[in-house]
Amino acid sequence: MAMNSLKPISLVTAKTALASDPDILSDFIAPTNTSVDGKLFTFTGMRGVLTKFPQNFTLTKATMNEFPALNGKSVSYAVLQYPADGLNPPHTHPRAAELLFLVYGSLEVGFVDTKNVLYTHNLQVGDVFIFPKGLVYYQYNPTQKSAIAISSFGSANTGTVSVPLSVFSTGIDDRILAKAFKTDLYTIQKIKSGFGKP
Repeated sequence: MAMNSLKPISLVTAKTALASDPDILSDFIAPTNTSVDGKLFTFTGMRGVLTKFPQNFTLTKATMNEFPALNGKSVSYAVLQYPADGLNPPHTHPRAAELLFLVYGSLEVGFVDTKNVLYTHNLQVGDVFIFPKGLVYYQYNPTQKSAIAISSFGSANTGTVSVPLSVFSTGIDDRILAKAFKTDLYTIQKIKSGFGKP
């Protein structure tokens, strides 16, 4: 083969960053200095939660933080309680999809995809709705009765990014927000006053 017929070879190196639960190489991960018995695998933080009727939206969760046995299990759980006119504001979970099961009342739910298309549905008792991982969504109880839902997540540590709090209470300059929302500084400051200054 002649030297002039050789073609240069390009090598590409790529790095990928993943934000998900680790794959574990054991049956479970026990916290250090903890005895391993049935108590490790039992979460009691939901006891009595369904006997309370809160006046504000309330989330009782069992994630890796509250229930260390979930470490490495890629699952978590939550009970969501909505009073009349209660709202779980627009938010996202960057590390997990959410599967919501409505057990009492009714809810209006919706999410926005990456093409800015809004998908909504009115849920009744027994309905199950999936919120895709990383997309912005909300849950709203438009009735004068309470509603209760149970959610499961595909991560022991879902992460939660609240859209209103992230935008209006983190110190983003008022001028930037006014331009982004095509409004004036007074309106932005009025909205921020409802969240308290960062």
